[in-house]
Amino acid sequence: MTATAVRRVRAYGGQFLLLAVLTLVVMLLISGVPRLVNRFTEQGLRGQLASELAARRDMSYTTGFMNLPATSVASTNQARLPVLESQLPAQLRGLVDERWYSAETSPGRVTGPDLAARYLKVDLGFRVVPGVRDAAALIEGGWPNETYIPGRPTEVALDVDVARKLNLRRGSVLRLRWSDAPRRPRQPAGTSFDLVVVGLFRPHDPTDGMWDGLPQLLQVTDPDTRSPFVAIGVTGPAALDKLVAAGWPVQFGWRYRLGVDQIDVRYLDQVIGGLDEAQRGVPAGLTLTTGVDGALRAFAAQVNAARTLLAVIGSGVLATLAGLIGMAAMLAVRRRRSEFALLRARGGAATAGATRTLAESLLVVPAAAVFGWWLGTLFPGAPDPVASYGVVVTVVVTLALPVATLAVPVDGAARRDLARMRPSARRLTVEVSLVLLAVLGVVLLRRRGLILGKVDPLLVSVPVLFAVAAAVLALRVYPWPLLVVSRLAARMRGSVAFLGTARAGRSAVAAPLVVVVLAIGTAVFCAVVAGGVGASRDRAAEFAVPADAVIRGGPFAPEKERFAPDTVDAVGGLPGVRAVTAVLAESEQQLAADEFGTDLRAGQAAVLLVDGPGLAAVTEESQANLPVPAVLGSAQAGPGPLPAIVSPAVAADLARVGVGRSAFVLVQGERYEFRVAGTVDNFPMLPANDGRFVILPWQALPQRNTTPVPTGLLVAGDGLDPKALRKVGDEGQRRFQHSGAVKGPDRPIGTLVETRAGVRRGLGEGGANGILGFGFLGGAAGGIAFGLLAIAFTVLAGARARGQVLSRLRTLGLSRRQWRGLLLVELTPLVAVSVLTGAVVGAVLPLLLNPVLGLSAFTGGTPVRVAFEPGLVAAVVALGAIALGFAIVVEALNNRRLRLGEVLRLGEEN
Repeated sequence: MTATAVRRVRAYGGQFLLLAVLTLVVMLLISGVPRLVNRFTEQGLRGQLASELAARRDMSYTTGFMNLPATSVASTNQARLPVLESQLPAQLRGLVDERWYSAETSPGRVTGPDLAARYLKVDLGFRVVPGVRDAAALIEGGWPNETYIPGRPTEVALDVDVARKLNLRRGSVLRLRWSDAPRRPRQPAGTSFDLVVVGLFRPHDPTDGMWDGLPQLLQVTDPDTRSPFVAIGVTGPAALDKLVAAGWPVQFGWRYRLGVDQIDVRYLDQVIGGLDEAQRGVPAGLTLTTGVDGALRAFAAQVNAARTLLAVIGSGVLATLAGLIGMAAMLAVRRRRSEFALLRARGGAATAGATRTLAESLLVVPAAAVFGWWLGTLFPGAPDPVASYGVVVTVVVTLALPVATLAVPVDGAARRDLARMRPSARRLTVEVSLVLLAVLGVVLLRRRGLILGKVDPLLVSVPVLFAVAAAVLALRVYPWPLLVVSRLAARMRGSVAFLGTARAGRSAVAAPLVVVVLAIGTAVFCAVVAGGVGASRDRAAEFAVPADAVIRGGPFAPEKERFAPDTVDAVGGLPGVRAVTAVLAESEQQLAADEFGTDLRAGQAAVLLVDGPGLAAVTEESQANLPVPAVLGSAQAGPGPLPAIVSPAVAADLARVGVGRSAFVLVQGERYEFRVAGTVDNFPMLPANDGRFVILPWQALPQRNTTPVPTGLLVAGDGLDPKALRKVGDEGQRRFQHSGAVKGPDRPIGTLVETRAGVRRGLGEGGANGILGFGFLGGAAGGIAFGLLAIAFTVLAGARARGQVLSRLRTLGLSRRQWRGLLLVELTPLVAVSVLTGAVVGAVLPLLLNPVLGLSAFTGGTPVRVAFEPGLVAAVVALGAIALGFAIVVEALNNRRLRLGEVLRLGEEN
């Protein structure tokens, strides 16, 4: 029996080769795609964590500043470093890559001759950091003594750059005392301490986590012009214990850094759960601070949205492959119909054909499945537990050919190329039920929602049901226009149009149409969603930077980051700049009832000052699609309150407190009166989640004693040089610092330049965008390829009968040119209806599923809007033309292989 089955497999090698290839592709996708997805996820996570500050991966346990009567506190609390690590949740303990301990005192005011020489006001704190001697090199002097020596000053070592900024050197003598403005409830008992700088060091690696902490050991902090410099020095445990014993406040910190390479992306949710558990189980008296949970949650949101979208795409691709396998099995059985009829005529049972094809499938399908699975294991990435799916698919595909043998009638007398205009009641009931089920599935999915990242049976079935329902409707409508066209063609001269439309109207295209609709619908779905995500990213970039570039000293709002007013003209004189305008932003300003600042009890709001005409000019020159509210552009200086655009939340609060005409808000020390002239949900340059803001027209501000100065500048131009913009911004900040009557020490300057193109590029790169791009590309390419393959199956299924007709017509005088025209007329309706229906399905599905896909995780929080793009119509027409040309080529090659004259002699069933 096995040898006979082998001979039959060899005899029908082409059919079994096709079935084996399809099986191999299915198993390759099941085995390999999860690996690729995990690989892209891993790369995205590594890239996102590496692009952020390493300190964002720290879990820091800290105490508050406290007064302790005991001594030796520095060494005693160091022993808690491994204890706290052992108390971390199991999901986190294995991820800890580095760990540090520190003990430090509250900064106190220091004085000395070297500081007085430059009129420097400095607060100095002391920190004990085990391992610092191995992580830094001494430039001058030595390290502080580890033991306490009575009568000697407290020893401290400073970073060489910190000492240079503070005009300190080795041997500098300082006097430590409690600050004149105490910041702790209890002041130290000692009035002052003598200090001496015994050494200057430089770290081997400034990025080493040992140097992290606030304030940092390697930097001098200058909060604002009225506050002193804050620096931290390294001292020994005995010196710190001496300060603590004297009543100096001390705090302790235990930091654990999670390794980038330690996090397994397959268990990302468990890691986030462990972080939540750690925050709930903080030991008494300690505070847990971590920044990694925010980064992981943002990345997990992208991964979950991408996996949800991949589930939709995967369901379409796998359903298409299932249809192709079914078509291949039906095609193989119909080619062997006479064989099975002869088997029955010789006394074989009704299942004899199925038994024979089962033996043949067992020789081909399992081997192809194993080979496809092995090929999938060669893809990079960690595997997912999908072996059970592979087993189920192998069993189903193996049974496809026997089931098709039972389904196809063995008698060859019936005509199977006649499409019924009036389907049977049973078939009509099934089709109506299918359409209603698809509609019900869409409604339930939108109402119920889903958990992103989980394989939801409803989510993966609704797109397939919707596509099948659309194909069924198209199948019911398909013959009617052809009937009309055929009747019109019958009245025309020539036989090509009449014969072509008549044959197209009688073709049985149910299964092929469904498969093509599934394939093309998947491809168009990917294209439409990708276009919607791209357009939403463009809008997000325009809201973040409503110009070609923005210049600012840092994030909007900090009062210290300002530019001199003439910076606008300086930027305008740079090459390529066409327009520039100033903006002023301040955060968390209290709304007042009068110019004296009486609290209105309406909450706080961010304030944004924009020059209406200038902003309109910049947005127009930079081609940013952001219309400026008319009230901001037309406002003019005059008596009365300023017209303001506010958020709905602010407008509601003002109405709640009964503000009839106006309110007041503080801007750079001056209070301005405003009235609500309109509301908007969001506005450029403001965070997407900022629901409380007031926008004032800069050009309408009344004259006051002080003139507001910009905190940022918007620039429009071509070929802008970020370095030149940054240089002009630095000079503008420096001029502002030196513009006052009293000049203090120079503040750190670090102008930030962002371009709209850079923001847009950042939204499309990093994170889980690799998964998203892989899904779009794979779904579109697979849908088109499988759609063309389904059309080829459709052509081959009717090739024998079509070849007979063409042979007879050729003997009656049909020319080669007319034959090609007949073939074109016959295949055009099927291809056109399939591609058009698939395109409609692919364009409508995003509109139905968009609310539950969570794609805003890839657009910076901007909602994704899916709309019909003009280019989609041209792409569908081009795809239809390619599909039609492909079908004609397949038919021509098949006819050349069959040789039409032999088809006519051998008869239909051969």
